[in-house]
Amino acid sequence: MKTLKFKTNIKCNGCINAVTPFLDKSNNISDWSVDLESPDRILTIKTEEGDADEVKELLNEAGYKAEELGNT
Repeated sequence: MKTLKFKTNIKCNGCINAVTPFLDKSNNISDWSVDLESPDRILTIKTEEGDADEVKELLNEAGYKAEELGNT
């Protein structure tokens, strides 16, 4: 399992509700969360086979942006 982190323009719980169906439709994402307390609104993704491009594409479909910060 790897963890991907992204700086996003997700600002509130309403935004989280908007992206939820997009991130949840991916079979590669096992868990995700957004730190709304962080000024960079960090999205953390746990995945087995997913990659940063897939996450960015899913967020783009939802109308949001993500900039990869790295993975572990």
